Amino acid sequence: MSLLDRTRAVLPSWLAIYYEDPIEIERGEGRRVWDSQGNAYLDFFGGILTTMTAHALPEVTKAVSEQAGRIIHSSTLYLNRPMVELAEQIATVSAIPDAKVFLTTSGTEANDTALLLASSLRRSNQILALRNSYHGRSFSTIAITGNRSWSPTSLSPFQTYYVHGGQQYRSPFAGLPDGEFIAACVADLREVLDQAGGDVAALIAEPIQGVGGFTSGPDGLLGAFAEVLREKGILWISDEVQTGWGRTGEHFWGWQAHGATPDLVTFAKGVGNGLSMGGVIAPAAIMDSLGANSISTFGGSPLTSAGALANLRYLLDHRLQDNAARQGPILFEGLRAIDSPHVGDVRGKGLMIGVELVRDGDPAPDIANMVLEGAKRRGVLIGKGGLHGNALRIAPPLSLTRAEAEEGLAALVAAIEEVP
Repeated sequence: MSLLDRTRAVLPSWLAIYYEDPIEIERGEGRRVWDSQGNAYLDFFGGILTTMTAHALPEVTKAVSEQAGRIIHSSTLYLNRPMVELAEQIATVSAIPDAKVFLTTSGTEANDTALLLASSLRRSNQILALRNSYHGRSFSTIAITGNRSWSPTSLSPFQTYYVHGGQQYRSPFAGLPDGEFIAACVADLREVLDQAGGDVAALIAEPIQGVGGFTSGPDGLLGAFAEVLREKGILWISDEVQTGWGRTGEHFWGWQAHGATPDLVTFAKGVGNGLSMGGVIAPAAIMDSLGANSISTFGGSPLTSAGALANLRYLLDHRLQDNAARQGPILFEGLRAIDSPHVGDVRGKGLMIGVELVRDGDPAPDIANMVLEGAKRRGVLIGKGGLHGNALRIAPPLSLTRAEAEEGLAALVAAIEEVP
């Protein structure tokens, strides 16, 4: 029985698996991975933006190995030096005043925690979210996800209101100059708040929507939202699970492009470089506001904290944010130069690039699948997303070299141009 057959026999049918002939990734090094047949690929998706720096990064491998030789697990009931050192480093780079950090095992759990803090502090279960958003797969985060492809139930612990601004290409405000687009979205926000009534707890927003297809509103939009929110005491949660740690090149956090500071920041994925790590950053007044006991069994474990700390230090020491700013334009310029009627939009920032594929202007998920397969045949792994599944998601590790960027770009251009 093949590994695919065994997978289908024991794992849920709703677990998506890429490719007509799925691959088993056996090992990785740098920006490349190898499958069980010995085929090498440039990894331009990083396990869904999770292998942030590089595969088999020696600094991370060493830190994990040394920590595993001492102790792997203890829980938050005991003092945990790696967890404290990681939290100190994250607080330092957070740009959040009087920051405290709570570590979790995933972005879903981080967003759960942020929602718990906001709804508890505000005594409200009303949440604002952006259309086309994605915030996790738990019951509470599905309830605030604005992308129907990822919301299998209408049951919800929250009363959720969705506002415009998550994307421009297919927005009813598409074509407006940025200032007018922002004004229209702010007017929409005010109207939604008028309809909601009561005390809304928080707005949660991804600066660049990940699963949504790397879409976003203009810079400054979330800052304009924040002015309205603060008039009413509503908290702003910035979901940085995919945009954090310098991936956008221009800023360390996605929210920094918007001219205001969020009340809570959630993170995950890249900080662990493959280890199960996430968390929440908030000022002490918010973080300490829970009126009940709580612990974490696995969040901030010594093993994952040691690996994540080594990874974060490597990213800072090697100025990988600057590298994202250098290599990203190579991909953007090459993709925008493609002469194909199927490329509707190329968007994103740094090493977080989305390509919307269309047929006569309409979403074309079948073309996205063709390009996904074509890139794989040429030795490049990418992702896809968007409401209609027609957007390519390109997000290499932040240590990408110029030669690798050019190699990957050539494969992507060929895969797109071969589509009839």
